[in-house]
Amino acid sequence: MALAHETETRHHRLPAVLRAPFEARTWREFGYLLIGLPLSVLYFSLSISLVSLGVGLVVTFLGVPVLAAALAMCRGFGTLERARARGLLGMRVSDPAPVRGREGKGLMGWVGAVLKSGESWRHFLYAVLHMPWAVFAFSVAVSFWVYGWGFFTYPLWRWVFPVFAGVDGLQLYGDRTHSVYLDSPVELAGTSAVGLFLVLVTPWVIRALVSVDRLLVAGLLSPSRLAHRVSELESDRGVVVDTAAADLRRIERDLHDGAQARLVALAMDLGLAKEKLLEDPEAAAAMVDEAHGEVKLALQELRDLARGIHPAILTDRGLDAALSSVASRCTVPVTVEVDLPSRPAPAIEGIAYFTVSELLQNVSKHSRAGRATVDVWRVEDRLMLQVTDDGRGGADVSRGGGLSGLTERLDAVDGILAVHSPAGGPTTVTAELPWRG
Repeated sequence: MALAHETETRHHRLPAVLRAPFEARTWREFGYLLIGLPLSVLYFSLSISLVSLGVGLVVTFLGVPVLAAALAMCRGFGTLERARARGLLGMRVSDPAPVRGREGKGLMGWVGAVLKSGESWRHFLYAVLHMPWAVFAFSVAVSFWVYGWGFFTYPLWRWVFPVFAGVDGLQLYGDRTHSVYLDSPVELAGTSAVGLFLVLVTPWVIRALVSVDRLLVAGLLSPSRLAHRVSELESDRGVVVDTAAADLRRIERDLHDGAQARLVALAMDLGLAKEKLLEDPEAAAAMVDEAHGEVKLALQELRDLARGIHPAILTDRGLDAALSSVASRCTVPVTVEVDLPSRPAPAIEGIAYFTVSELLQNVSKHSRAGRATVDVWRVEDRLMLQVTDDGRGGADVSRGGGLSGLTERLDAVDGILAVHSPAGGPTTVTAELPWRG
């Protein structure tokens, strides 16, 4: 195990240009280009044939369903190409939504939906455009690969040529019909040097060719920007609904277990005090005094609950005062700097407040920090929040918990949460929110 680890470490110490010809990525991308040629010829020939047939028969009843079938076939080709791009290129490309006809319309409803789908026509366009590009990419990649390794290893396989006596009795490899022979040490070294150059360049040529394939797949075979945006909004709406439901459950639980239970006990104590008022005034007075203390506690709990819903100081005085109030309740010293030309929209202001509040709670509970800072500023159309502490670090969004939920909340309003927390600290959490005045 130690030897394998040492070998791997030495491999990573090699310059990228020397590693590239032997990396798995290079071989996968080269295989992608090799497989792409026969597949593209198949896509092109079938799609052009069926679409042409459908267009030719469009004056008859059969033309429309044939054209729809051709487009559906192109969507099937797209499914295969996306799978190929995921497996060999590591692309993260989503599948477009399936075509569904209107309910009750049957086959003709599906035919109409396929013909009206822009994604279907983009799949057909991919089948047409990819074929000439695949021919070019295949030719270039194979030429560089074959000539590079062929020249580089020429001294090892030149023995395959016949040997004959040349000028001045030299033993030449080749045949008598050529005037140029690569036999001297200088010529062999030069040939290998040219081959080595081509071998080292080939991976980068392949990556450049594959980048065009990536653009074709992402641009023509993935969901449209509008469809992707609609999907994001639907997901964000679900997050918002779930978050709102969770907040309502939390408020209901806090009221039931806190202020409501305290007020019920207070009503019972006042009832008992009323009964003892004539019989034992001193005991009744003591019970009323105790009830007065319970009222103060209930009011404090209601204030805390109201602050958790939307603090009055945020509405009245803005983020600077509200965040300073939050920082004063943190268990570590916190420096707050807010540099905003004006106040953002109330919704964005509220999200910013609760984001910083939750991050400072994490600092208090988990960081073991000695101090923390909060910075708030505006960059063009973005509201920036940054909370930094000198604690032990190790915060990770992927582990779930508060940071994961905070990421989902910010994402629901087109916000971003970035966490930099190496082991041993310090931890810096940066949040971006859209600025809305």
